[in-house]
Amino acid sequence: MPRKIHRSIGHHYIVEASGCDPKIIGSVEKVQQILVKAAEVAGTKVWSISVNRFPPKGVSGVVVISESHISTHTWPEYGYGALDFYTCGDDTDPEKAVFYAVEAFGATTSHITEITRGIEEGDRLFYHSFITWEEDFEGEKKTK
Repeated sequence: MPRKIHRSIGHHYIVEASGCDPKIIGSVEKVQQILVKAAEVAGTKVWSISVNRFPPKGVSGVVVISESHISTHTWPEYGYGALDFYTCGDDTDPEKAVFYAVEAFGATTSHITEITRGIEEGDRLFYHSFITWEEDFEGEKKTK
């Protein structure tokens, strides 16, 4: 007899953002604004914010949300930002937050992995699945 597949518990996005604007991703204030706005765009509730300078030029930050977290670590000297978004439940849209943050960082390209977490088939044994894709933002910037 086939098992009924239950919904997942969460969605986890791991993002490599390339070609980011060094002035944006090197600013503690701007990175904090972007992470908080990304949480809002996803429809989450912010519980705690910690964003700090990472020597010599980078920024590390985490926004703890009621649904889990949004975090980043940036390397302005490389135009690179690593982003991590994890939400649980069905009332949020983390993918909107991902696209918002990547565009706000000024990225030209992003490599995104979406991990569906906490999948269960009625036996209380949880697993995950993932897909990976790339997004190119250069064309969109040139037409603006």
